[in-house]
Amino acid sequence: MGNMKGRRAWAIALVILVVGILAAIFLMLGPPRLLAKSETPDFCAGCHVMEAEYDAWAHAGAHRRKVCVDCHLPNQNMAAHYVWKSIDGMKDTLAFYSGRVPERIEISAHGKEVVQANCIRCHESTVAHINKERLCWQCHRRIAHRGVGQIQTL
Repeated sequence: MGNMKGRRAWAIALVILVVGILAAIFLMLGPPRLLAKSETPDFCAGCHVMEAEYDAWAHAGAHRRKVCVDCHLPNQNMAAHYVWKSIDGMKDTLAFYSGRVPERIEISAHGKEVVQANCIRCHESTVAHINKERLCWQCHRRIAHRGVGQIQTL
């Protein structure tokens, strides 16, 4: 009888472990297509106060065929991409729901590094022989959200 109880305990533990793993995967990926939807510019513009930046990107941005995460999240590997997507998403959510979104949204130091790395990654052959220390958007102002075309954001 003792052996039977031991097997039953292991079976219950295994079921709990499998259910826990499946629940963790569901929580990480969310309902079907939520992860893909959360990579769209409409999602970014809908969750926080990014209307002016979204409008500037959609109407006159030099990269309007790209999505926000192409520039604003690390894209050198999938793990870094999703770790920073989670961190930035939680930070943006907390700022929005706590009412602490600044009137003028500024990119963070980490954000600048990520955007610069993505510029270089996408335009590697073009920038092979230039100074990569200078931020790309200091010269290429059409890639920034402010002052793009006819749309002037804060």
